[in-house]
Amino acid sequence: MSEPPSGPPGFSTKSDLAYDRVRELIVSGRLAPGAVLPQASLAQTIGISTTPLREALRRLKQEGLVELDAHRDARVRPLDAAEARDLLELRRSLDPLAAALAAQRRTQADLADVRAALDGLDALSSSPSAAQLASHHRFHAAIHRASHNALLAQTLDGLWVKSDRYRRHGLETGRSEEERDARATEHRLLFEAVRDGDAEAAAELMRRHVETSLGARSLERLGSPDESR
Repeated sequence: MSEPPSGPPGFSTKSDLAYDRVRELIVSGRLAPGAVLPQASLAQTIGISTTPLREALRRLKQEGLVELDAHRDARVRPLDAAEARDLLELRRSLDPLAAALAAQRRTQADLADVRAALDGLDALSSSPSAAQLASHHRFHAAIHRASHNALLAQTLDGLWVKSDRYRRHGLETGRSEEERDARATEHRLLFEAVRDGDAEAAAELMRRHVETSLGARSLERLGSPDESR
């Protein structure tokens, strides 16, 4: 007789379940930067013991989302200007590369995916829902995949998820309708450049898109990392 699964349906282990749930709480902003993680009540809410929760917290620490001290206290890692800068620097280089490669290598199936993601984009409010953030992730991920460079797409996907906390931070000051319209235009032009095979235009559009991104706005709010030295 085969053994029953160790975790709920859809999760291979209880640690995987805890990791997914806590990570979503952090990225969604429901657990704010700097918030203490009450492990006993959190484990009870998820429906697991504290042991798999601690395993999940160690994984989240490796991702830079959680801090753990010697006494096993845990808190959400505060937003950090150096990390915001590092994310922006990487995206400033890698996102334009992915867009240029997508324009050169995209297939008709890729274009259909990017077009569908463009049609499904939902403008980000000052307090965006997980669905709104996910719609923007889908659009950019479709371009990343169209580059047909698996390592590049995987790297950018990780950077995107790490950046979601900073996007929320950048949105806290609000955005005008003019700004939202400008971003919608940029998304459309990006699709058209990839569709038309114009690698130079796609790279330049993506570069400007990153330079004026919510991550860049968050860095402006947090200040230069050098100021704290």
